[in-house]
Amino acid sequence: MIRDITIGQYYPADSILHRLDPRVKFIGTVVYIASLFIFRSWGYVLGAIFLISMISLSKVPFSFMVKGLKAVWILLVFTMVLNMFLTQGEVIWSWGMLKITREGIQTAAKMAIRLVFLIIGASLMTLTTTPNKLTDGMESLFGPLKKIGVPVHEIAMMMSIALRFIPILMEETDKIMKAQMARGADFESGGLLKRVRAMVPLLVPLFVSAFRRANDLALAMEARCYHGGDGRTQMKPLRYERRDWIAYLILALYLGASIAIRVIFKW
Repeated sequence: MIRDITIGQYYPADSILHRLDPRVKFIGTVVYIASLFIFRSWGYVLGAIFLISMISLSKVPFSFMVKGLKAVWILLVFTMVLNMFLTQGEVIWSWGMLKITREGIQTAAKMAIRLVFLIIGASLMTLTTTPNKLTDGMESLFGPLKKIGVPVHEIAMMMSIALRFIPILMEETDKIMKAQMARGADFESGGLLKRVRAMVPLLVPLFVSAFRRANDLALAMEARCYHGGDGRTQMKPLRYERRDWIAYLILALYLGASIAIRVIFKW
């Protein structure tokens, strides 16, 4: 399961999505996530078509994209069960205090689709954008907030470091698990509670490794005289190109279609 986490990883490829400006991809992800909360039922078909089209353009294997869902299947199932049993409506099955309603099943299906699309959509942005470009894009987008004292550069830097450390920590966790399995530890047999308890011995060496890496990074940044974003310039400033404006137009059409489906067609 550790190797199945794809959020924060970068998949190198030569695609139109990889060459887009990071600001376009960040805004596109926000627009797509917002559209998922606009749809009611049939609107999710439009969301699926748009997401599949973007995955095809990214040249990232679909199997690699879907692999990230394995790490959140427990949350997915838990959310569906809660919606099925706690939503009021027409009862279609009951046993004692437990009741499943037709509206609960519909809500559970919508929440599951929404969560799957949200995770894949967010993963698509990180898989096609390096952490450095993502940092530059976020800093450029939130640049106006500097006028009211918001440390935009520092926030973007922290998010970039966090994204960069996700695959590193996952690899470190995998190494620790293999080392402990070689010494007789069992992480795969037994029920869910037993597996959770078996993961506890991983926390101490993992936290020690994380703090050591954070200390090394801090020393490296101090050695290079890093003192925040004041007066800093970029070696490769971000500039919009024709493909970026076309992408903005496509996003505007998609958002307009999403609103029309909800307002006009009531879908």
